[in-house]
Amino acid sequence: MGTEALHENYDVALLDLDGVVYLGSRPIPSAPPALRRAKADGMRLAYVTNNASRTPAAVAGLLRSMDVPAEAADVVTSPQAAARLLADRLPAGAKVLVVGSMALRMAVRERGLRPVTSALEHPQAVVQGYLPTIDYSALAEGGLAVRAGALFVATNADSTLPGPHGMQPGNGSLVRVIAHASGVEPVIAGKPELPLHRESIIRTGARNPLVVGDRLDTDIEAAGRAGADSLLVLTGVSQPADLAVALPDCRPTYIASTLDALTEPYPDVIPKDDGYFCAGWTARWAGDAVALEGAADGAPIDGLRALCATAWSRAGTSAAAVAAALDKLKL
Repeated sequence: MGTEALHENYDVALLDLDGVVYLGSRPIPSAPPALRRAKADGMRLAYVTNNASRTPAAVAGLLRSMDVPAEAADVVTSPQAAARLLADRLPAGAKVLVVGSMALRMAVRERGLRPVTSALEHPQAVVQGYLPTIDYSALAEGGLAVRAGALFVATNADSTLPGPHGMQPGNGSLVRVIAHASGVEPVIAGKPELPLHRESIIRTGARNPLVVGDRLDTDIEAAGRAGADSLLVLTGVSQPADLAVALPDCRPTYIASTLDALTEPYPDVIPKDDGYFCAGWTARWAGDAVALEGAADGAPIDGLRALCATAWSRAGTSAAAVAAALDKLKL
């Protein structure tokens, strides 16, 4: 990679939203200017979200209100991926019981399927997506239909989602109601499963995308499954301690504090002795622990890059093995 900026090597940034661009209704301060710079420098931006509560037009409107460049066509949602998955498996015009938002109903209808609300209509499938105001009756209808043999699809299985006051239950937690009542596990359309990534590639025509996210277990794992490079930003769920002990399937290609990394030179992470060097920081194995040394004026994020590369060089690195090095970074 050298010291080139990431936008020079990827044609489209496939950006997660919650924890990357905004938290709840508030933009992450560094995100809007960083995205405007990336677009001005020629990188196409697509906003790829597991959240099923808003239509693409509504998401784009929210982003523009935050001074983020976005049109409805730039937004790819898990409802769109779920609807394509259903359309691939069902005949045109098939009834689908929708447990979720109007955005999910619209996505189903756009794929030539017929949204319904009652198990008495004998739907061929049930699709469930996140809705903050979801009620028992909707979940009960979904459970009845699935027990009767309907295909069960969920937009995503995130157990939590970030909000302005902390982590709150996500669609994956709500999905457990129908799954537990019916004994049937859903087919998942959203990250880290592949349907949403496939939907993103179809809609953007990306040839060499960069997946950008804040969660190792959704965004980064999804990129790995799809064979795409990824950038983990530390503005949302996953934090330095999570990164250092990440399993191989959940390790990002790049690590950054914020989206500023899209247009800034990304330093090499170079093997050195029994560890790695990055922009003034050296991490190495000292017995069973990672030791970290760096210049007083070095950027902590570069130290984290060296630390993670070193930690990942051995299987089964424990939290204790990286604790002292992480404390030194004070991230």
